[in-house]
Amino acid sequence: MLNIPPVGLFITGTDTDIGKTYVSCLIAEALCARGYRVGVYKPVATGGCPTDGKGVAADAVALHRAAGLSDSLADVCPQVFQAPLAPPSAAAAEGCAVDGNMLRQGLTYWAGKCDIVLVEGSGGLMSPLSDEDYSATLAEEFGYRLVVVAANRLGVINHSLQTLITAAAFGEGLEIAGVILNQLRSESDESILTNHKQLEERIGVPILADVAWQAKHFEPEIDWFALASQNC
Repeated sequence: MLNIPPVGLFITGTDTDIGKTYVSCLIAEALCARGYRVGVYKPVATGGCPTDGKGVAADAVALHRAAGLSDSLADVCPQVFQAPLAPPSAAAAEGCAVDGNMLRQGLTYWAGKCDIVLVEGSGGLMSPLSDEDYSATLAEEFGYRLVVVAANRLGVINHSLQTLITAAAFGEGLEIAGVILNQLRSESDESILTNHKQLEERIGVPILADVAWQAKHFEPEIDWFALASQNC
């Protein structure tokens, strides 16, 4: 059994490029503001920029900064590949493979070093992380409640329901803390006026927040530690 932090949240999304890192950073900042020691973990990233012979992921840099860490970026994201592809394909382009054991063991670094850890998955729940693993695989093994980030735009109802159905069907079922509606652009479509109400009537889990374009904090404030501790 993995020696991992007992309190954590697993942040996933309804798709890729819907603001998971932005929302994860807001959560990290909110926890830090309350005095918690926050660990952040991104099991694998792609589209990394080579620096000093090593891959550096922009997501890991943002998470590292939001949590105010002095730990190395490699402790935040131990596997980074350059091509902007699914991790197995990005790794293959470099003549290697994603290390499935490292996906898991990387989280053990944070045991005893934080009060709560935020794990940011790649893409959606069924996005492949290795030849054998999906984001949902790690979410199930780590056992943290899911925070689902959904792009607040036309189509979010379908995408959110599909993600929640996947969570319920995967393994013995993944526990969901709630959904965050995230506005990706300054301009919005008319669906933003109705998405919250429509989702609230259909999804059966809380909508934790509506994050406006470039919002700096959650309104109202959310007790993320209490939310994560409910599965302990």
